[in-house]
Amino acid sequence: MDITFKNVTYIYQKNSPFEHKAIDNLSFHIPSGSFVAIIGHTGSGKSTLIQHLNGLSVPSDGEVRIGEFKLTNEEKLKNMKDLRSKVGVVFQYPEHQLFEETVAKDIAFGPENFGVSQEEIKKRTKEVIRAVRLPEDLLERSPFDLSGGQKRRVAIAGVLAVQPDVLVLDEPTAGLDPRGQQEIMDMFADLHKTRGLTTILVTHSMEDALKYADHILIMNKGTKFMEGSPEEVFSQKEALHSVQLDVPEVVQFLNRFEEKMGKKIPFENQSIAEIAQSIKQFLKGVEEI
Repeated sequence: MDITFKNVTYIYQKNSPFEHKAIDNLSFHIPSGSFVAIIGHTGSGKSTLIQHLNGLSVPSDGEVRIGEFKLTNEEKLKNMKDLRSKVGVVFQYPEHQLFEETVAKDIAFGPENFGVSQEEIKKRTKEVIRAVRLPEDLLERSPFDLSGGQKRRVAIAGVLAVQPDVLVLDEPTAGLDPRGQQEIMDMFADLHKTRGLTTILVTHSMEDALKYADHILIMNKGTKFMEGSPEEVFSQKEALHSVQLDVPEVVQFLNRFEEKMGKKIPFENQSIAEIAQSIKQFLKGVEEI
């Protein structure tokens, strides 16, 4: 699903002494099927932005379009439930939202609320438990008997069981060890491709944004500071530093290599092995001179 923000402003507690403008005249477009990373420090407007994607917040001014749905302050969306069936949100620590007696019942909770038949729910449950890389024999176990990583996968399976077209990931690897972080992000990347999702990742990890996203949006003080491909955004080191953001380690390494050796190796999302091969070829040429 395409997503478009057009001159969106959002004000908390408007016309009160505590009025606060969280988003200010924000415009951008996300084509269907994109994997977009949204980056910014606390208070930059990231959380408020994603609350507009499933109608938890409605613009104070401007317009949000998610596929055929339109959110404005002037007209209440009549089919909000339909919108929320299309936009799945994985919040930080989603395992804290588990509450049913069994894994199967927890996964079924969302589809049941959207009127999906029991036969279809059973089919989806088996599909999503495999999609999150958990064995089916966990379905009849209590979610509270599982490990932290397994609980998180069950919670994600519950979101996927609704079969959303848009998947919003709000710091989905928070609290996981490095191996767990990579496994979860690789899983989301696979789901993005196999299901043709529009995926929006809110993250502090420049490495994840570089590795998985095809487009990056930088937020600062409620406004769009910068957007573009990972290569375009992370080539602007000084601009990022001005909003207290850094570039990924691999880009830092290539920048240092250029400073020391006078040779620029452009970053085009190559693997570490491919970068090493480029350096090897350059050093071989230097030795032959």
